[in-house]
Amino acid sequence: MFNNHRTVDSSEKFDDFLDCEDANEVCLKRRKAKDWKKVKCQLVEYNYLPGYLRDNEYILGYYRAEWPLKQILFSLFSIHNETLNVWTHLIGFFLFLCLTIYTAMSVPGVVDLNALQQLPDMLRGADLPKIQELLSCLPSIPNIPDHHRLKDVFKMSLPSIDFLKSPSACVKDDVMKMVAPGMVHEITRWPFYTFLGGAMFCLLASSVCHLFFCHSERLSSIMLRLDYAGIAALISTSFYPSIYYSFLCNPFFCNLYLGFITVSGMATIIISLLPVFQKPKFRNSRASLFFGMGFSGIAPVLHKLILFQGQAEALQTTGYEILMGMFYGLGALIYATRIPERWKPGKFDIAGHSHQLFHVLVVAGAYTHYRAGLVYLRWRDLEGCNQ
Repeated sequence: MFNNHRTVDSSEKFDDFLDCEDANEVCLKRRKAKDWKKVKCQLVEYNYLPGYLRDNEYILGYYRAEWPLKQILFSLFSIHNETLNVWTHLIGFFLFLCLTIYTAMSVPGVVDLNALQQLPDMLRGADLPKIQELLSCLPSIPNIPDHHRLKDVFKMSLPSIDFLKSPSACVKDDVMKMVAPGMVHEITRWPFYTFLGGAMFCLLASSVCHLFFCHSERLSSIMLRLDYAGIAALISTSFYPSIYYSFLCNPFFCNLYLGFITVSGMATIIISLLPVFQKPKFRNSRASLFFGMGFSGIAPVLHKLILFQGQAEALQTTGYEILMGMFYGLGALIYATRIPERWKPGKFDIAGHSHQLFHVLVVAGAYTHYRAGLVYLRWRDLEGCNQ
């Protein structure tokens, strides 16, 4: 498809080389063009790229090179070798945005099981008319107009705590008011929302980077730094829910692990922002740095398993975290080795190359961790610091 193109000599400048009368696959643009609106940008092959855009020699064609911003924005809906790189993480961003909204609206706190067991005793000393109003809200206990028969009701088995998840404000508000302070608790959600925020930042930053980095060398440098910072943010914030909720009752280890991962994440972001770190020859180093930061999470996971031996929630969350680590690790390995395009250069230019697979695995790993976070919330809402 690109046989009519000659190879760019290293001594030639990219701006002066391109000819607006050349074949259709060449980006027909000069930087000195007076009217960019009249310039029609098209796709180029690897040998026609300026040096800063040459990252993967196994992807041979369908490149955008130094396009105007307007054409780049429209390319979001066209086919090129970055299309799926943009959309895999853009869809992932909207997925996590929906999950964040769902979590805020539909994942309630639940009552301590010990509080439920003591609820009949507390109700005996409560205001009887208020109790009758509460009972009228409960689907599994019939409305009893005779206040003197409430003693018989107290002898009945209490309904499942599922009624507390009801959207009925009558149930939620009255239960919270009538149960003794301290018996009902909802564990703070900020570590979970920190992770969701880190995931959304990473996915959106990656999409923006892959869409706009072909504009110019300066913008490419900025976009790549943003992308690396997003990856570091995702990895570091992924530890917040697991560490905070695992060591909720052990402040020393909670602060120790959170402090370490925070410092490690910030250091990785700073290193990622260094211009020298963006060169293609550091591809393996970048992958190893992020992989190493993720690997550091083994210590708190092992500590959690020792601390909660045989606890179902500890085993379940660990299973999710192992699966998450496998997704991230496999993605980093594929990214570093450039599989499968290195086996058949040019065959995976549009779809199936390593960076696209890496993106899919990142979204899968982040979603797996979201599932683990739901288990942590349910566990700690029910038990608090009871071990």
